Amino acid sequence: MFLPLHDNTPLAIIRFQFVTGTLILLNVAVFLLMQYANLGMSQLAFATSLGLVPGEIGDLSFREISLASIPEPLTLITYTFVHGGWMHLLANVAFLWVFADNVEDAYGHLGFLVLYFVCGIVAAAAHVLANPDSFAPMVGASGAISGILGAYLVLYPKARVWVLLFMKIPLRISAGWALAAWIGFQFLSLYLDEAKGEVIVAWWAHIGGFVAGFLVTALFKKTLGTRTA
Repeated sequence: MFLPLHDNTPLAIIRFQFVTGTLILLNVAVFLLMQYANLGMSQLAFATSLGLVPGEIGDLSFREISLASIPEPLTLITYTFVHGGWMHLLANVAFLWVFADNVEDAYGHLGFLVLYFVCGIVAAAAHVLANPDSFAPMVGASGAISGILGAYLVLYPKARVWVLLFMKIPLRISAGWALAAWIGFQFLSLYLDEAKGEVIVAWWAHIGGFVAGFLVTALFKKTLGTRTA
């Protein structure tokens, strides 16, 4: 729907978004590893190994030995570092870079990291509950990043954000409107895909992550007040 370009909210507490930057670098590094390193397995096998497979979460005995490079529960974390293509990666990096720095500023480095992975795990759980019998691997940082968007909406609804609407039209809009439209688009897309009987994108992961980030931040907002004033 849109690609974020820049926001007008400066850092107030931390000097640099080290955790955000590290997450971006790790996502890029894993993608380059999957694309260009000789790992002795196909990209699909790599994605299945590190990605989240709902059917395997429910039946741990099913996992193929050839793909069992890590224990299945760890894929609740590792799936967030695997991406299906350059556009998938770059879109997630853009959202992370624009919105995560201020959430990291509000939470502090460690608190932000905890929030990020909690949202990623909740996003994974939402996807598994919605697709318990699926053996298609879910990959991408979108679920965790959706949680950061939910947190940003609570903390900085009046911030102004430059976005590229429909990937063509530059527009400056309030974060509240932009992120409300974003989550609305997730519900609309889920409804349309389910009506067609063809759900390819993990919309429930986006929704679950967003709700988790929104609720956790709303719950702890008073303790973050000195950071977000």
